[in-house]
Amino acid sequence: MSNPQISVVIALFDEVESLRELHGELTAAFSKLGKSYELLFVDDGSRDGSLALLKELEASDSHIRVISLRRNQGKSAALSVGFRAAAGDFVITMDADLQDNPAEIAALLSKLEEGYDLVSGWKKIRHDPLEKTLPSKFFNYVTSKVSGIRLHDFNCGLKAYRQNVVKDLFVYGELHRFLPVLAHKMGYRCTEIPVVHRARQFGKSKFGMRRYLNGFLDLLTVVFLSGFNRAPLHFFGTMGLLSGFAGFFINLYLSITWMLGTPLGNRPLLFLGILLMVIGVQFFSFGLIGEMMTHANERERTYPIKYDTRGELVKSGA
Repeated sequence: MSNPQISVVIALFDEVESLRELHGELTAAFSKLGKSYELLFVDDGSRDGSLALLKELEASDSHIRVISLRRNQGKSAALSVGFRAAAGDFVITMDADLQDNPAEIAALLSKLEEGYDLVSGWKKIRHDPLEKTLPSKFFNYVTSKVSGIRLHDFNCGLKAYRQNVVKDLFVYGELHRFLPVLAHKMGYRCTEIPVVHRARQFGKSKFGMRRYLNGFLDLLTVVFLSGFNRAPLHFFGTMGLLSGFAGFFINLYLSITWMLGTPLGNRPLLFLGILLMVIGVQFFSFGLIGEMMTHANERERTYPIKYDTRGELVKSGA
């Protein structure tokens, strides 16, 4: 299909039981919307027959495009592939487990038309066990405070984007949890609306409790990269100066006491002062190396463009 108005990107792994019903719900939702669309199913190395069923659905529906990864790479990788392939002016992401309701797509698109660049779903009422909802609330609270973007549900799979947002996003590892944060740090306007969250009908969640630990580590990655990726010396240099000055003043104090007659051989504080100065030099060296790498790659760096009279930079993502 050429130039669809809307692209729906569905990253999935072992969801064969839900795919036929999901396809039916999506078809019904878009028949009411009256907009041209494409359904991009990105199979993340499923082993349960999902790919075979998707090929069957693709043969009967010209709106469907199936992309299958050779092995399981993770949701971020699958979304990245889907974002690159999406041709619609607006891009919808959703999960394939039927917990996201395709009928919510109309509301997400309406919110985008108010001028937002990314609209995230908020599972205000969740149909998940307590061991998932409580850690999720804590995770979302911390993410909101650390990132500076006030959302209640960062990890909801149901989101709507303008096309230029998904083309600018660089998604890898497990950063799919932080797409609103990444977009916000790039200058895009993000918001959320409550959406219906349905109980899982088939199978079980593919994510365990470890995702919360990984999530906090990834949050630190996002905050660091968004704040210091173009000026690493600002971070490492600050840490180096703090550590180096602390070590210097400790050693200065010890030097004064030594000159007053206090022996230094049994003073553990001496080793702490030396250690802090060495660490300070190392931090500063890391910052300088980072600056050299940043300078070398600066010619290839692109910046999100909001408006250009001729439109050339917006199209190229310069």
